[in-house]
Amino acid sequence: GMDQFIRKHLTFLHTFWNKCLPNASPNNHSLDFWEPIPEESLHPTLDPDPAEPPFSLFDVLYDFTARSTEELSVNRGEKLCVLKEEGGYVLARRLSGDPLVGYVPANYISKICRESAAQQPWYLSGISRNKASLLLLSPPNRHGSFLIRDSESNKGEHSLSVRNHSKVRHFRIYKDPGGGFYLEKGHTFPTLAQLLSYYTVNWKVIQSPLLQPCTQKRTPETDQWERPRSEFQLWRKMGEGCFGEVWEGMWKNTVPVAIKIMKQADMRDDFAKEIQNLKSLKHTRLIKLLAICSMGEPVYIVTELMRKGNLHSYLNSVAGKELTTHHLLSISCQVADGMTYLEEQHVVHRDLAARNILVGDDLACKIADFGLARLLKDDIYSTSSNTMIPVKWTAPEAAIYQTYSPKSDVWSYGILLYEVFTYGQCPYEGMTNQETIQQITRGYRLPRPNSCSPEIYSVMLECWKSHPEDRPSFLTLRESLFSIYKWGHHPFS
Repeated sequence: GMDQFIRKHLTFLHTFWNKCLPNASPNNHSLDFWEPIPEESLHPTLDPDPAEPPFSLFDVLYDFTARSTEELSVNRGEKLCVLKEEGGYVLARRLSGDPLVGYVPANYISKICRESAAQQPWYLSGISRNKASLLLLSPPNRHGSFLIRDSESNKGEHSLSVRNHSKVRHFRIYKDPGGGFYLEKGHTFPTLAQLLSYYTVNWKVIQSPLLQPCTQKRTPETDQWERPRSEFQLWRKMGEGCFGEVWEGMWKNTVPVAIKIMKQADMRDDFAKEIQNLKSLKHTRLIKLLAICSMGEPVYIVTELMRKGNLHSYLNSVAGKELTTHHLLSISCQVADGMTYLEEQHVVHRDLAARNILVGDDLACKIADFGLARLLKDDIYSTSSNTMIPVKWTAPEAAIYQTYSPKSDVWSYGILLYEVFTYGQCPYEGMTNQETIQQITRGYRLPRPNSCSPEIYSVMLECWKSHPEDRPSFLTLRESLFSIYKWGHHPFS
């Protein structure tokens, strides 16, 4: 208990703590030893000013998952108190569970009326007359679909919109001084629900049957990620690839982010697939998608920022050259951990290399660039086009026959280990791509780097078995490297 507490809250004591208790938890197979310092420390607190004006109550209409530390994850049906409105967002506090505060998109919530009409399926707050008409005329709505909305012209009042065959009719709901509701004078009801019940039976009065509440299609997922380009400021260029540039920037002046700017519009298909992958994959060792700007040019992909750049450059830097073998092992374990997750998801990366691993503070490593990854229908994916492939990182069966599988990623992982333990040296130095393939098919393998123990070199050789099925899984690799990491608290001689 205390051990865990100290590890969690006093991260700077890690090194000291591991020396005192190197094997404090031999059965703990989680990879928490090198958890990066939580990012909350980077962002200003969102606690509202105590002198806030009185708040108002809202209902959550849809689940929303926070994409940055300043946003708040909420579930449908929860109650929120809204502290202030900002553009398309509200700053809200949760009323159940932890009283957390954060931003939520305004169209994911609706105001709770005195009689809680907001919880009724027929009540849609904040939509215009036009929007109501469009909604009622679009499937799955049909003749007799209806809704009640806030009146645009009369603040605090409501309107009833009903679809009558191919037309939509709108009726003003008046409010009398006593707080009751009516469509025609003399027929007042204490609640909107009672007014609806009456006209459902006596629909001939309004000549429009009320058959079923309007169904609102859920906002498509992209809306949740799509942000206006104006929310981002570009600060400095971090790098360039065949797809475009990567910049360090800021989101809404508070969140440091990395922004990938697309160069060619004709790569949009690849780009859309990359985004789909990034949205569906979630793991601490994978780079996290925060937002996209795909309306107009240029297209942005916005991800969390890893301040130390890519692993290949980092290994070649002054700081990189000072890493101990223990650090190098930590990096290898983190990558194996992320790849184990991709393997479980049946995703093949197809371009695993140190240049596609990003390094953050505290030596946290994350796998990036799923530009080539494709969700696998089965365990093998073949490419028809012979695109430019990084031959020296590619398994022979993938380089020659374009047959990719999780096992071809394992081969690339072996090359990545070689890069790590040579501090960023280029594999097969002095050999052309053609010579590399010839040598490998004849059985040649890269020699053991100086800073690499025979134990780790044997892991590399396992990754480079000629037959894909003879290579270990990432799960096995993760376990092997993790046990070497955990028990090897002394530097190798």
